[in-house]
Amino acid sequence: MCGIVGIFSHHPVAKDLYNSLIYLQHRGQDGAGILTCQQRFNVKHGLGLVQEMFNANDVLNMQGNIGIGHTRYPTAGGYELVDLQPIWISSPRGIAIAHNGNLTNYNELFDEIIQKHRNLSSSTDTELLLHVLADALNVAVYADLDLDFFATLCDAVQSVFNKAKGSYSVVSVIMGKGLLAFRDPHGIRPLVIGERINQDGTKDYIIASETSMFYALGFKSLGDVQPGEVIYITQEGMLFRQLVHQKQFSPCIFEYVYFARPDSTLDNVNVYRARLRMGQNLARLWQKKFPELLPDVVIPVPFTSNTAALAFANELGIRYSEGLYKNTFIGRTFIMSDKEKRSRQVRYKLTPQEIEIKNKKVLLLDDSIVRGTTSCEIVKMIREFQAAAVYFVSACPPITHPCVYGINIPSFKELLAANQTVEQMRVHLDVDQLLFQTPYDLVEAVTRKGKHNIKSPCMACMNGQYVTVDQKTEDIVTCGS
Repeated sequence: MCGIVGIFSHHPVAKDLYNSLIYLQHRGQDGAGILTCQQRFNVKHGLGLVQEMFNANDVLNMQGNIGIGHTRYPTAGGYELVDLQPIWISSPRGIAIAHNGNLTNYNELFDEIIQKHRNLSSSTDTELLLHVLADALNVAVYADLDLDFFATLCDAVQSVFNKAKGSYSVVSVIMGKGLLAFRDPHGIRPLVIGERINQDGTKDYIIASETSMFYALGFKSLGDVQPGEVIYITQEGMLFRQLVHQKQFSPCIFEYVYFARPDSTLDNVNVYRARLRMGQNLARLWQKKFPELLPDVVIPVPFTSNTAALAFANELGIRYSEGLYKNTFIGRTFIMSDKEKRSRQVRYKLTPQEIEIKNKKVLLLDDSIVRGTTSCEIVKMIREFQAAAVYFVSACPPITHPCVYGINIPSFKELLAANQTVEQMRVHLDVDQLLFQTPYDLVEAVTRKGKHNIKSPCMACMNGQYVTVDQKTEDIVTCGS
């Protein structure tokens, strides 16, 4: 899972790209990059957080009215500068790309590229995607008319759709031509588009993983890039859109559970409202399962779970409390790179408030339980502050299968719910009661409102029904961006 953004503007875009990456920081903390285009590509990459690696001079010196940016959260590959995006290739013409997702046929594409005597500088699937796109454009005639060139782009992207399996939302700069964006035919990873009208009536465009930065930068949403859709914005600002190849629409439901910011709207579903409904549905299930158990206080595992916990507490008529104070300068532990770091950072990140916990029946609400590492540490902390009882509820059903579409949900052996029953997990976590959201209630929470076309969201990590692959799940290799 990564954050991507592409901007066309009638003014230099580097500052807007930088600010956009700040709003996409939650989608990747390991590194970031910005690329702008003005007769040549200007690129700046760095490891760490966006604010740590860019300074004012970096941004001011990156000229160009078209550019793309990326925040990296690796599911495979290394943690070196060479693995950071955007990446580019000089032939044909010059193509740069930033990608969010995961190709499931990495090995097949790797062999194909190597057989063409290409040199690969990284282990990321994004580089393979770049070569597939470049090959498709290399055999095409670069038409002078924008409409004709758009037809060429559609043919090239159709070639990508035919070869690349898995999830991918892409923003790309083609030197001398403009900004290209497309989304895989199943629409697994999100991609949204917005416009900004300047004082002289001209229009700027943004295409990004989420709408979170739209308001701050003055953009208004034009909705979502559709599954299998190609968008092309010329150097003069002409916008072309065409649906090229669409399959069953299956956006990742974990975006609504955890990854997306609550102020985002994805596929015409408001993330904040979806999380409120998750908490409401979970509270009703609690009443049904445990009618005699009423907690004294509902405490979210901040911040992703705050919204669902608020709705849960309101539905039961009990007190909501931020009994775990979060240090906002510590990153998201789920997307940290190793188990030891995640475990250590939990106590650095969260501080229990004794007055909200001692001698109380505490219900902890978290967005999900994946490995169980973070959950165990949190329960231990609540016990140390002398809670009378500890209940644990998850806004997400049990995670029982690895994700192959760009979320670092690991192998079966690391997934708590893949190896233990709910009762065994309850004992493992040392809680008095444990409750998970049902798959039906999660889908209902996401799809209840909004003019969307979501009928079958991707829930492969919960039910093993992979949207694009038919091999056995134990044979799946994740090689993400």
